[in-house]
Amino acid sequence: MTASQWPEYGPVPEAALGPELNADGYFVERVQDNLFWVTDGTYQAAFLTTPEGVVLFDAPPTIGNNLRRAIDEITTTEDLPNQVTHLVYSHHHADHAGASYLFGDVTRVGHAETRRLLQRDNDRARPAPDVTFEDSYTLEVGGSRVELSYHGPNHSPDNIDILFPDHDTLMQIDIVNIGWVPLYNLNLSEDVPGYIDAADRAMEYSWTHYLSGHLGRLGTRPDVELHQRYIADIVDSANTALASVDPTPYFVRYGENAWGGVTGYLDAVTAEAAAPVIEKYTGVLAAADIPSLTTSTTFSILQSIRLDLGHGSQVHP
Repeated sequence: MTASQWPEYGPVPEAALGPELNADGYFVERVQDNLFWVTDGTYQAAFLTTPEGVVLFDAPPTIGNNLRRAIDEITTTEDLPNQVTHLVYSHHHADHAGASYLFGDVTRVGHAETRRLLQRDNDRARPAPDVTFEDSYTLEVGGSRVELSYHGPNHSPDNIDILFPDHDTLMQIDIVNIGWVPLYNLNLSEDVPGYIDAADRAMEYSWTHYLSGHLGRLGTRPDVELHQRYIADIVDSANTALASVDPTPYFVRYGENAWGGVTGYLDAVTAEAAAPVIEKYTGVLAAADIPSLTTSTTFSILQSIRLDLGHGSQVHP
């Protein structure tokens, strides 16, 4: 691809940008009291410092050894032990857990499904959790308390909510991209109704700070509300398109090529539904002007409306 063929996108809204990284390529900052967060601008992790050691939440490989550097930086300043004693998995995906092996023989905590999936995947970089739970689990280390809860599949079959009740913070990974639209296909989510419900559930908790697992800044309640409006607009637009786009011309045009007719119809419905959302959120959410992102997310939601909710299905007369 030549330079002239690269697509042009608008500037990233200022509100979507995070703090500047240091020379090693990371930023670490106190969230509240002894809870800290780390980012490389694309991924996020968090850790608690305690008199009994450090509790780490996720270990993205893109941050990698910078997690160790960030922990050493903070614990030196706080005059606390730098030994990581516990590592909590939000879910099993390698992009959030692939640096787990760097921390050696620690107590790993995660959902029972996370253990099953990691045992299936057999990735030495992601040892299966030692401590598991089904519905909820309270982790207490060195006077700090964390509430882990599972509410069913969403982004992944095992993705959990991580609440820091004493730190006014919720960690919910791969649901809301703070200041940005979701990546392809609704952040590659496996359960669309569960994904949509997860952001709604986030607002039922009491918190001020939101750790999303991605991109360069902490979230706020207005950030999650903006995400909810974006998703709600896609849902509304998809329902409107399903009710207004006639599938007949596509099946007539492609005749015996059944998948040709299906593709033509679904592409038309998706384009119809995505267009007003792209226009509305360009300049509001970063990457809204990258058509394939909102379009693929719209397709995922539209298909869930059809297949999970049963809306928009034409019954033969």
